[in-house]
Amino acid sequence: MRGGVSAREVLQERNFRLYFLSRLINGAGSTMGGIALAFAVLEVSRSPTALGIVLAAHSIPEVAFLLAGGVIADRFGRKRVIQLCNVTAGVTQLAIAAVVVSGTAELWQLVVLSALNGVVAAISFPALAGIMPQLVPPEQLQPANVLMSMQRGVVSVLGPTVGGVLVVAAGPGWAVAVDGVTYLLAAATLVLVRIPPPPPKAERTSMVADLRQGWRYFSGTTWLWVVVLAFGVLNALHSGAIQTLGPALATVGDLGASGWGLALSAEAVGLLCFTVVMLRVRLERPLLWGMVGCALFGGPMLALGLTTHLVPVMVVFFVAGAGAELFGLAWNLAVQEHVPEDMLSRVYSYDALGSFVAIPIGQLAAGPVALVVGTQRTILVAGAVYVVICLAVLGSRSVRDLQRA
Repeated sequence: MRGGVSAREVLQERNFRLYFLSRLINGAGSTMGGIALAFAVLEVSRSPTALGIVLAAHSIPEVAFLLAGGVIADRFGRKRVIQLCNVTAGVTQLAIAAVVVSGTAELWQLVVLSALNGVVAAISFPALAGIMPQLVPPEQLQPANVLMSMQRGVVSVLGPTVGGVLVVAAGPGWAVAVDGVTYLLAAATLVLVRIPPPPPKAERTSMVADLRQGWRYFSGTTWLWVVVLAFGVLNALHSGAIQTLGPALATVGDLGASGWGLALSAEAVGLLCFTVVMLRVRLERPLLWGMVGCALFGGPMLALGLTTHLVPVMVVFFVAGAGAELFGLAWNLAVQEHVPEDMLSRVYSYDALGSFVAIPIGQLAAGPVALVVGTQRTILVAGAVYVVICLAVLGSRSVRDLQRA
């Protein structure tokens, strides 16, 4: 079915245009900053364990503070929360850059600053996820979400390359500094976005009461908790099979490191190509098609479980990228159109917590399981279970029959 709103019309919305620019600046810096931080840590300590400690220092508080982030965004306004988080993240990144460039950096400093960034990421995520309905009218939600996805895809392809060049040309400390500056520029751009603050509540409630209210809505909405429960398992399977075992399989098979990189690039290209399709086709029954797309995202596990030849693996990864875009768009539309605006960020925070909490389990369990049953067989079984879970979710009528608002 043809869509009725073009990307050009969405970009004519002043608030969305400014937000799009802010996220473009922020996203470019963050993709460069991830590469830069890794090399900054390795400049301080050559130990991969040290890098793991710094990354864990970011990811643990990022999960721990998600629920608080949802309450804060719904209570104080999403634009204000995003701005404050951008400024805080920018300052911490500049602090990392300062100690690295000066040659005085110690591991504990990077751990503490990364942990602060993890808290900021947790608080900002629900605000970022829930702000879209405040930027565009309902009929423009699909093209607006597609444009944001397209932006992230382009940045994820180009950002790491630019970041690597910056690290080589200027050093990791200066590359981290660029990331810090982009956070501040993104915050400054958001100043121009005009969103009314949330109306004051008739009676003051505690954060715990707000969380309980969000939980009652989340747990009482079948399609929400069914999909999130499934993704608690799906993300664990994917992170274990693809992120942990995939590179290991590539190094001993026909793919090699370069082939693995090409496969991941094919996935990114598939995602970008499908965004163009979704700018022209209106997505009806979003979760039905979304879970079909999710099943396609399990394809690379099945492919790697059967072959390590480059061409078929790249083809399946390309299709998986399209499936990932289909599910991401479908989920955002379902949540943004059906969840009440005043608790949208809390619902996104419960969604993120349930979806991400088991990822470390998958990462930690994949290696030991592969030692017992074999790497390729482990990936194949994970892929089969992944697809079965995606299709089983469609057994819920509330999921497969959900309509666009």
